[in-house]
Amino acid sequence: MKLELSDEQQMVQALARDFAEQEVKPIAGECDREKRFPHATVKRLGELGLMGIAIPEKLGGAGADVLTYVLALEEVAVACASHAVVMSVNNSLVCDPVYRFGSPEQHERFLVPLASGRGLGCFALTEPQAGSDARNQATLARKDGDHYVLNGRKIFVTNGRESTIALVFAQSDPAKAHRGISAFLVEKGTPGFLIPRVEEKLGLRASDTAEFVFEDCRVPAANRIGAEGEGFKVAMKAIDGGRIGIAAQAIGIARAALEASVAYAKERKSFGVPIGQHQMIQWMLADMATAIDAARLLTWRAATLKDRGQPYGTAASMAKLYASETAMRVTTDAIQVHGGHGYVTEYPVERFFRDAKITQIYEGTSQIQRLVIGRSLLGLK
Repeated sequence: MKLELSDEQQMVQALARDFAEQEVKPIAGECDREKRFPHATVKRLGELGLMGIAIPEKLGGAGADVLTYVLALEEVAVACASHAVVMSVNNSLVCDPVYRFGSPEQHERFLVPLASGRGLGCFALTEPQAGSDARNQATLARKDGDHYVLNGRKIFVTNGRESTIALVFAQSDPAKAHRGISAFLVEKGTPGFLIPRVEEKLGLRASDTAEFVFEDCRVPAANRIGAEGEGFKVAMKAIDGGRIGIAAQAIGIARAALEASVAYAKERKSFGVPIGQHQMIQWMLADMATAIDAARLLTWRAATLKDRGQPYGTAASMAKLYASETAMRVTTDAIQVHGGHGYVTEYPVERFFRDAKITQIYEGTSQIQRLVIGRSLLGLK
């Protein structure tokens, strides 16, 4: 793996950094407090080519690689984790599987708007009894002529309320268990597609997390992604890539916390000197910076493996595990560096702390990542 970034990668990184610093960071705290979805800046993400970074230009994307996506996503996450998760879901969990498994007709109809930012996608896999055990799908898709009729419930759908289209997973042949799961693109406004609630959350409060209910929702068979019964494969491949994105998001959150802590340690005085002159604070900052760099290298490795077309699932799990654990540890220490000021909303580190927690949970908990890694080491399927 080369550690030197290409001119194009550096250009996109700088573009994302400038956008995030100038347009996202100033509104991040306000959007969090008001639990307000940032429509204008998400639209700008699309205009800048950041909503379909690794999708070919002819299909509405930027035509860049996965490492470039990771670089851009980290910069956005430094400014606002909510913006980053909106960007991550659209890129990793919707655009990527539609590109990999969709037909040319589906590319033109669905992928082009998603990758160009004219649409917004969401990923509806989790159910009340199907979280870490994603095989346990209860939502049914009954074939009826040239349509499927969906009935069931999905929860914890990021971008759910604001999206224009949902990638939905349902049992089309329950007798085949997970081999009977199929994937469908369901457009908003389809009769029988209901959104009964939006969750109140600890963090990522500027992004919406919704519940879906399907009641005799008729979806054209032409909207099925991949072959019938291939849905679980579609979902797992999407999540493998999604873990790289969540790792980048976690790194961005941790970096924001570190940068805030360094600035605070230079200004805040105790015992007549800035607290940064105390060895204890220096050690905390050193550990934070070292862990962030280690997480970044793991994430770059996973992205590079995917770019090369090599197996990357275990590397993605390692990156996601270490980066999310780092984000939680770094944001916790950042509050400690800030002392009492870290506990109040006047300073942003309490937001970073709240946003960090979910990175240990979604797209596979830390415990699931350890299971994936351990089974890989043992050669178990």
